Parts: sequence; C-alpha cells; structure tokens
Amino acid sequence: MADNRLIVALDFHTMDDVKKLVNELGDSVNYYKVGMELFYSVGANVVEWLKTQNKNIFLDLKLHDIPNTVAGGLCSLMNLGANILNVHAGGGYTMMKTAADRLKEFAEANNKPNPKLIAITVLTSINQDDWNKLGYRLSIKEQVINLAQLAQKAGLDGVVASPQEAQSIREACGKDFLIVTPGVRPVGSAINDQSRISTPAQALKNGASHLVVGRPIIAADNPRAAALSILEEIKSV
Repeated sequence: MADNRLIVALDFHTMDDVKKLVNELGDSVNYYKVGMELFYSVGANVVEWLKTQNKNIFLDLKLHDIPNTVAGGLCSLMNLGANILNVHAGGGYTMMKTAADRLKEFAEANNKPNPKLIAITVLTSINQDDWNKLGYRLSIKEQVINLAQLAQKAGLDGVVASPQEAQSIREACGKDFLIVTPGVRPVGSAINDQSRISTPAQALKNGASHLVVGRPIIAADNPRAAALSILEEIKSV
C-alpha cells in the first residue's frame, strides 16, 4: 500500500506525538522526515525508534559549515542509519564534494550502507521579494538549476527543491538524480509558510522523485485518510 515517493514530515517535538502518528498511519506510509525541531528535542532516539518500525528516514538537518566540519558531522550522523542526509548547496562545491567523498569512505571503512546525500538549493519558503533582498544576480529558478548541477558535479545523489523547479532540474541532471520536493499541498490545503508550491501529482509530473508532506497530513482530522488520499492521487503518475 505504501509508496516510498511520499515522505511524511514529523514536525513535532515529542516522541509521544511521533509514535501516535506513525502508529495511526501504519502501513500506509514507509518514509518519514526528521527535521531540526524534532531532532533537537529528542535526539537520536527518534531515528532509532523509526528503524525498529522498519521505516525509511530522511534526516533533514541541513548541514552548512566548512568542509571538514560538515564531512565529520555527516559521518557521525551516518551511524544512526538514516536513508537520506542533507547539506546546504550554498556551502559550495568543495564542501559538497568533501562531504560526499568522506561519507563514501567512512561507509566503506565501517562496512555500513552509504546513505543518499542531497543538497538544499533554495528554501521553498523564499519568495521573489525575499530573493531580491538577498541581492543574487540569478533568478530563483536559475540559481536552483545552478546549485543542482553543482551538487551533481560534486558527487551528491540529488537535491531538495520546490516542485516548480523540478522539471528544469530533471532536464539538467538526468533521470537518476533525486529531486525531493517540499512545498507540496493537496488541492484545498492551506499554504502556510510555503511560497513555491504544487499539488502532489503535479510535482511528480514535473520530475520530483519524492514528495515531503507535513501539515496536510499531520494536522488533518484523520491523518491516515489524508495520506491515503495523496497516495490515491499519485498512484497513476
């Protein structure tokens, strides 16, 4: 029943809330995102518990620092067993390449599976006005494509980007490149703090490989029904 293209964001800060939702969603969802709010609150316990439930995990901590620090941090996080880790592409080519190389070396040396490593391009909450104030020369879309190609060149497996840029990234980076898209909102859902959004089906049609969905599921009166509705929408895509 589950479709690994759907990643549910565990935007909580307690294990009780996590367990309640995961148990309610049951076999309808296999993939979960653990972000800063949850990880900084309960730590590695949440990843370890999700693994006991045979769930896949996207550990969304968005590392961004000097190359050696990021690489070391990722190697420490690898020990938790998450399936996807990420960094900010804004850290630059050298940071991303160092991270990817060290992660691969660490996995081989310790006989561990190497998690997928992806890069944040431009946060989906950033709108054109925010972007203009940052003073970038390229448009949002042009910068997203630039960062995606840079991440691929550095040896990363994919990027996080809005659904609106997914098609251009797919064209630029090929069919095997992961494109994880937040900012996914079923028809009728509140936009909240996202700016560059799309429906689930449209995001996949645009080239996304994975959809990250939070509030439309976790804040629903019936989260399982909400998840099943999204799964029904995307099953033919």
